[in-house]
Amino acid sequence: MRRKNIFIALILIGCSCFAVSFTCPARAAGLPAKDMHFLQQLTADVLEQSRVRIGQGIDGFGKNTTGGTLIRPGGRSCYPAFWIRDYAMSLECGMISQQEQKHALLLTAAKQQNNDWHTPTGSLVPRGAIPDHINLDGSPIFFPGTYDFNAQGGPSWGKLPSLDDHFFFIHMAWYYVAACQDTAILESEINGKKLIEKLDLAFQVPPSDPKTDLVLVSKENRGVSFGFMDSVEHTGNLLFCSLLKWRAARELAELHMKLGQEDKKKYYDQIASTIKKNIPIVFPSSRGLLTASSGKSSQPCVWGSAFAVYIDALEPDQANEVGQALARAYRQGTLSYLGNIRHIRTDDDFSEKTAWENTVINVAKNRYQNGAYWNTSTGWVCYAIAQVDKPLALKLAQEYISELREGDFRKGEKYGSPWECIHPNGNYKQNAVYLTSVTCPLTAFRKLHW
Repeated sequence: MRRKNIFIALILIGCSCFAVSFTCPARAAGLPAKDMHFLQQLTADVLEQSRVRIGQGIDGFGKNTTGGTLIRPGGRSCYPAFWIRDYAMSLECGMISQQEQKHALLLTAAKQQNNDWHTPTGSLVPRGAIPDHINLDGSPIFFPGTYDFNAQGGPSWGKLPSLDDHFFFIHMAWYYVAACQDTAILESEINGKKLIEKLDLAFQVPPSDPKTDLVLVSKENRGVSFGFMDSVEHTGNLLFCSLLKWRAARELAELHMKLGQEDKKKYYDQIASTIKKNIPIVFPSSRGLLTASSGKSSQPCVWGSAFAVYIDALEPDQANEVGQALARAYRQGTLSYLGNIRHIRTDDDFSEKTAWENTVINVAKNRYQNGAYWNTSTGWVCYAIAQVDKPLALKLAQEYISELREGDFRKGEKYGSPWECIHPNGNYKQNAVYLTSVTCPLTAFRKLHW
C-alpha cells in the first residue's frame, strides 16, 4: 500500500481519534473471522493492561505524575516506564485515544534534550536527542538498561542515545496528524520551540553518511540501531535505523507539505530517495536477505529485511527476493517457532556460542535478542512472504494465533501469551502480556491483501 493510501486508511482507522478498530470487519486481514476477532480483542486487553493512568503506580517505580495516561510496553511486571518506540510501533493498532496520543507526543517533545549533556558515565546526550524511555515521574532516560537518571549510558550502550527513537518520535507526530486531523499541533510551542522544529531537530541527531544519507556509526560514536536489538553491537551503516530514517523523511515531507513549506518537503523527499537507492547497495543480499549493518554483526537480518518490504522501502524485485528467502527459511525451519520469529535465521548464527557476532551485555545464545523467537515481527514476515506465497503466509499467521490461544494470559496467572520472546530450549519465556507482540501483527494483518 502506497503512503497516500496508508494516510487515508489511518484517517478511517482513527475516526474521532479513538478508533474502536476491533469492531471492524474481521475478514479484512484474510484470517478466519474468529481468529481475527480473537486477535483484536486480545490486543485491546493487552493494551488496557499496559496503561498507567494518572496517579497509578508500579511497586518500586513510583506513580505516574506526567499529567496523562502512559502506555508501557506491556502488562504485569514488564518494563515499568513509557518506551517511545514500543508506543510508536503500537499506534496503528487504532486503539489509542486522541487524548492518550496527544499526551504521549507532547510529553516526548518536552523531554527532548535542549543542550549537549555529557553523562556521568561518559556518554553524550546531544542537543535534540529523544529519550529511549520516560519514567513514571517524567524523568527522561536516553539509554537502555536503567531507570536511574544519573546512571544512564556508559560503554555497554554506546556513546550516543538510542538512535531509532528520533525517527519514532516523528512517526508519532505523523500518525497523530493523520488520524486526528490536527495539523495545528505542528506549530504549537513546547519549551520555546514549535513541534515541527523539534521534529526537524530530532531527524538530524543520528549520525549519517553524507553521500548515502544512511545512518552510520563507528565504535567510538555508536548508538543503538533499533531497540529490539539494543543488546547487539552493530557498527558501520545501520539497516534498521536507516529504514526508520527513510520512513521519517517521507513523513516529514508530508507534514511540511501540510504547512505549505515546499522547500522542506523537497529536502526530505530527496533524502528518502537517496536512502532507498543505497539500501540494496550498502546492505547487499546474503542468501536473499539484507545485512543488518556494514560493520559489527553484519549478518543477514530477518527483521530488517521483512520490515523493508512491509514499509515499501525496496524495489519490487528486491522485495520479491526477500519474500522468497523468508518463505524458504520458513519451510526449512530456520525462521520461526510457534509463529514467533528469530532476528536471524538459525543457519546464519555467528558461531555455536552466539547468534549475533557480538552482544554488549552477556546474553546467552537462544535467549532474548540473541536467538530467541519474538512475535513483534511476525506480521512483517507474514506480509513479506505473502507477496510471493499467500497460503504459506497464512499458515504462519495461523501458527501465531494458535500459540496465543494456547497461552492466552486471560486464562490466569500461569499463562502469559503474548510473550515478549520464547525459545523451546528450557521452555524459555520472557515478559508476559507484551504489547507489540499483538499490536504489530494485528496492524500488518489488516494491511495484507490475501
